Amino acid sequence: MKKAFLIFLFLFLFLIVLSLIFTLMQKNVTLGDKIALLRVEGPIFDSKDTIDELKGYVKDSSIKAIVLRVDSPGGAVAPSQEIYEEVRKAVVQKKIVVSMGSVAASGGYYIAAPASRIIANPGTLTGSIGVIMEIPNLEGLMNKIGVKTEVIKSGRHKDIASVFRGIGKEEREILQNVLDNVHEQFITAVAEGRRMLRDDIKKIADGRVFTGEQALKAGLVDELGNLEDAIKVAASLAGIKGEPVVVTKKEKLSVINLLREGVPKELKEIFPGVKLKYLFVP
Repeated sequence: MKKAFLIFLFLFLFLIVLSLIFTLMQKNVTLGDKIALLRVEGPIFDSKDTIDELKGYVKDSSIKAIVLRVDSPGGAVAPSQEIYEEVRKAVVQKKIVVSMGSVAASGGYYIAAPASRIIANPGTLTGSIGVIMEIPNLEGLMNKIGVKTEVIKSGRHKDIASVFRGIGKEEREILQNVLDNVHEQFITAVAEGRRMLRDDIKKIADGRVFTGEQALKAGLVDELGNLEDAIKVAASLAGIKGEPVVVTKKEKLSVINLLREGVPKELKEIFPGVKLKYLFVP
């Protein structure tokens, strides 16, 4: 009886394997060849998770291409630059196709620039090549409620950009020079990533946003299409025939995830203090 059961189990598993192989052959999918879908959604305040996931896909020999889905208005400068650098390194080893969602602006465009191909929806908001620094001024409020701060500092500009007073002419010049330098870094990154002349990028790098259609004409994206189109392009660039197998790791935001893991760090960020930001704020 036990022997008969084992034979039946073996035949059952054998039929399942045969069915799976037949299905794969029908779809003309090469076993083991996959496309990775990496999502960057929401403001960019941290780069670690995105970089770790990207590096994992680059090391995985079964991943033949990567689709970077960007739906972000940008965020802090340093994380955007860190993701940009890793995309730039990864694209040397594997094809990376960017699929732009509703918004892929400022830092969201920054990280997309070095990709093999950029695909946007016609109505995607993108571009916004610029830098912003917002400094609250609470001096008037403090005076009204009769509160003042006493500052002890080691240098004349150590409390530059304090929220408890206004900005002087000299301080404004210092901060403007900082922003101009970071802006130049943005322009250089886009020019190198898109293989365009720096002067051509500079003409449109005044913070303006573009629709996907406008960005195509300006040379900031390569073609118009949705996520499915981007996956097909990635498969074609990687030499995958038929419908590709798509794998992804990042979980979408859900009520269950919130209950299980708490509020994501993206939602905890409330712009404390003063930050340089590659950020599009409608």
